Amino acid sequence: MKRRSTQNKFLGRWNRKLFAVVLLIFCFGSLILTQTRYSRIKTIFSSSPPFVQRPKIAFLFIARNRLHPDIVWDSFFQGDRENRFSIFVHARPGFTFNNATTKSAYFYGRQINESIQVDWGEASMIQAERLLLKNALMDPFNDRFVFLSDSCLPLYNYNHTYDYIMSTPNSFVDSFVDTKGSRYNPKMHPVIPVHNWRKGSQWVVLTRKHAKIVMKDNTVYSMFQQHCRTRSLPEFWRNRPLPADVSKEHNCIPDEHYVQTLLAGLEGEITRRSLTHASWDLSSSKDRKRRGWHPVTYKMSDATPALIKSIKNINSIYYETEHRRERCSIKGKQGHCFLFARKFPRPAALRLLKMSVLGVSNKGTDES
Repeated sequence: MKRRSTQNKFLGRWNRKLFAVVLLIFCFGSLILTQTRYSRIKTIFSSSPPFVQRPKIAFLFIARNRLHPDIVWDSFFQGDRENRFSIFVHARPGFTFNNATTKSAYFYGRQINESIQVDWGEASMIQAERLLLKNALMDPFNDRFVFLSDSCLPLYNYNHTYDYIMSTPNSFVDSFVDTKGSRYNPKMHPVIPVHNWRKGSQWVVLTRKHAKIVMKDNTVYSMFQQHCRTRSLPEFWRNRPLPADVSKEHNCIPDEHYVQTLLAGLEGEITRRSLTHASWDLSSSKDRKRRGWHPVTYKMSDATPALIKSIKNINSIYYETEHRRERCSIKGKQGHCFLFARKFPRPAALRLLKMSVLGVSNKGTDES
């Protein structure tokens, strides 16, 4: 009995030692397996760089209500896969972008809340621009700010447009010396000296630095509010005091002068041309006093491949008042001048989209 009891004790001790060894081997093996899996996961994550938000372009639309070429813009924005844009729209107060007012989901809810009533030829147009900048500057990743009208359409795909705008540290501001004495009001002096008086298109592309200058300015803006307004036209006399002598009025259109004049001292940081094409046909109006006041609005029959090709082929702009020819370049090489064009109502824009002549899809190769 003692011998059998001793054997049982010996076997029990051996079994416990064996179990301990097996358990130790299992734990050690699990540790190695876990370490191996961790190393693999670490390798995978280390080989995949973390997402870095690239600078964005803020597209700032000034619209009465609907955006005519919204379907074209929808195709354009689909070309971005890296979250490199944001959209802001200034429309009339109370107007909302939803599935009943736009064909593109990109514009849903993109109207700014504090919009105002905008009248052509009044300082309210400048205020609308400043409100758009105020909202867009809240996003620290918005690095360029593109002003567009409700009849503007893109001529190229998103990647090409992004690379073109980001290829230079400059703003694009159509700016030239204005030699028409009727535009400048001497009452603006000395806040705005006459040698700083500039004219150009309101459809500018601003860097973040210049956008902040425009948004924060109150001094120059105040002068424009007081002393820059369009000359009275007979159809508006019922709403204004009857002018004593229309010929002595200063025919100042605020949105054609404000940004250009405000940034006159920073022209070394500006490419002095617009990226938005407009056709100014001086013979289009029967009223000689009205000729040249507004660019041509393209009809559906005008929307042809030949028209778009002619716009894309423009590679220089001549400024008569300065005897200056601005040659358009991209990364040091001469290229096309324009990325956008106006004025295209919905029928004309849709026709161009169906004809696939705009090149707004990244699948296309038309970037010439």
